[in-house]
Amino acid sequence: MIELADHSEGVVLPVKAQPGSRKNSIRGEQNGALKISVTQVAEKGKANSALIEVLTDQLHLKRSQIELISGETQSQKRFLIRGISRDDLLVRIAAALADRRT
Repeated sequence: MIELADHSEGVVLPVKAQPGSRKNSIRGEQNGALKISVTQVAEKGKANSALIEVLTDQLHLKRSQIELISGETQSQKRFLIRGISRDDLLVRIAAALADRRT
């Protein structure tokens, strides 16, 4: 299960990044984090930007709602998702994972 944390401005989403993959997609859950693969390599913030694009597209969020708050140069990252409840984010994650399986 993904270990979401409450924050005064929204929810903190832990992400396990997998840069240099074949495609951009949400892959599932790994060690309490949402696993996301991106085609960009991990240099000069390219993979972080690609991760944000995946989150906006697949979780139907606005770019302005997402902020990387830790893990800029690591594979384990934490994103602050503003203006959303934990339950709503869980529903969106579940829908994205279900879409991946079909």
